[in-house]
Amino acid sequence: MAPAGPVDAEYLREIEKARRDLRALISSNRCAPIMLRLAWHDAGTYDAKTRTGGPNGSIRNPQELSHEANRGLKIAVDFCEEVKAKHPKITYADLYQLAGIVAVEVTGGPSIDFVPGRKDSIESPKEGRLPDAKQGPSHLRDVFYRMGLSDRDIVVLSGAHTLGKAHKERSGFEGPWTKDPLKFDNSYFKELLAGESEGLLKLPTDKALIEDPQFRRYVELYAKSEDAFFADYAASHKKLSELGYTPSKGTQEAQGVVRPAVVAFGIALIVIAICIGTDLIKDTKGIYTSN
Repeated sequence: MAPAGPVDAEYLREIEKARRDLRALISSNRCAPIMLRLAWHDAGTYDAKTRTGGPNGSIRNPQELSHEANRGLKIAVDFCEEVKAKHPKITYADLYQLAGIVAVEVTGGPSIDFVPGRKDSIESPKEGRLPDAKQGPSHLRDVFYRMGLSDRDIVVLSGAHTLGKAHKERSGFEGPWTKDPLKFDNSYFKELLAGESEGLLKLPTDKALIEDPQFRRYVELYAKSEDAFFADYAASHKKLSELGYTPSKGTQEAQGVVRPAVVAFGIALIVIAICIGTDLIKDTKGIYTSN
């Protein structure tokens, strides 16, 4: 990824304006699931060895957007264009990651620090770098370790499945992960430990988290402590959003300017879908949901 770009006072002001616009857009369009998925899919292609892929805005390129895993994400790209038009100085790379962070916050999730300065890239990674939800523990480790992430990151980022649902006609999977798919809490982990429940979804990658001893210990921790889940989720999401990106010294010093206040902006449907190559659709209530 290219080195961090210059971040001056004007850029920071534009970031804060864009944050407000994203909150309004996500709330009014109920598009938090798509925005979070866009941020994840742009960042989740990172390869630590080759230093390619990652949160660089390349997902907007038609070639990458056409990857099977990214079906339906043009909706999110188009939503972001509305904000980009008002704040052209902001890079797509920063905008997409900011959108993902705001999507978590407006649905009642933890606040996540955002450090701007990512540069855009027009080079898209080869298809196949995102996780396959039909696989098990070794596949998850292959994908996340390639990014430089840990077992803890794998489990806690999967915890965003506490929100949202899948649709059979899009993915082959059907149903929500929790009994209240509109509430960001630690129910996902509690449901994993409870075993099969009628009407609730457990993907192979979800089951892998309780079948593998190293993963399971984190599942048990987060099922017991929502505070631990929120704290670790915020840290891991920030890490994901900064893969391959090293903030400049000036940007690090200015970080406090863009550090978000804790917000509870109302509940909207959200899901971070570990990639099952599916589309995103609008349900009967007008909420953009997953799969």
